[in-house]
Amino acid sequence: MKEIQAEEITKTVARLCEDACLYLEEDVLAVLKRSREQEESEVARHILDQILENARIAADEGIPLCQDCGATVVFADLGQDVHITGGDFNEAISQGVRQGYDEGYLRKSMVGKPFSQRVNTKDNTPPIIHARIVPGDQLKIIIAPKGGGSENMSKFTVLKPAQGRQAVVDFVVQAVEDAGGNPCPPLIVGVGIGGTAEKAMGLAKRSLIREVGQASPDQEVAELEAELLKRINALGIGPQGFGGRTTALAVHVETFPSHIASLPVAVNIQCHSARHKEAVL
Repeated sequence: MKEIQAEEITKTVARLCEDACLYLEEDVLAVLKRSREQEESEVARHILDQILENARIAADEGIPLCQDCGATVVFADLGQDVHITGGDFNEAISQGVRQGYDEGYLRKSMVGKPFSQRVNTKDNTPPIIHARIVPGDQLKIIIAPKGGGSENMSKFTVLKPAQGRQAVVDFVVQAVEDAGGNPCPPLIVGVGIGGTAEKAMGLAKRSLIREVGQASPDQEVAELEAELLKRINALGIGPQGFGGRTTALAVHVETFPSHIASLPVAVNIQCHSARHKEAVL
């Protein structure tokens, strides 16, 4: 049985919070650069240049990529042979968020009493923790700050199974069209299909941390991703909503078996500032 100190989790989460808000991953930068070269619109190319320059400045000067440092979404894969010692697992993560957002001078965006007083918690807690037990003796932590502009464009529906694949395509494309420039395109569009309501939304969210543009290993799903990307980029929304062929950088689809009477479909959109960092303890 491997032991991991709660304090180590806190330190790791604090570091990841800062790094995620300051530095874009190389896969995101690479697809942005490739999209810039393929873009036909002069205005869209200019905006993509600005996005890339923004990422450079953030990294060079140690300042956030975006003023919205997001709700702190945490994906934790806890090995079944790991024992957390010296404190509570969830509180260790929360303390790391407090430290990271304070020491990194990151904007705190979480409010309590969400439908009434909406008082800022002043430390960006509580985080949204998605924990699962996996084989092994390691703890993998992924921090994925999620801004309000893109999160607000989430969509969910339960289709009739007889409506099938075409209805899924139409729903996802319509969700992106309805969002327009609000979620700060170019986007990564996360899609969850199957399971139950909460499972489909979780699939869509988790798909956003996949390497950008990495196709699903399932050929049928990969073909769906390719069609969705083509349809979405044909909308002409373009970078920041000013037109162009680069509305989305990628579409990531995750699926799960569903009830015979249900076809749940969830859409979770990520803005061009696709922030996430990970560590393994």
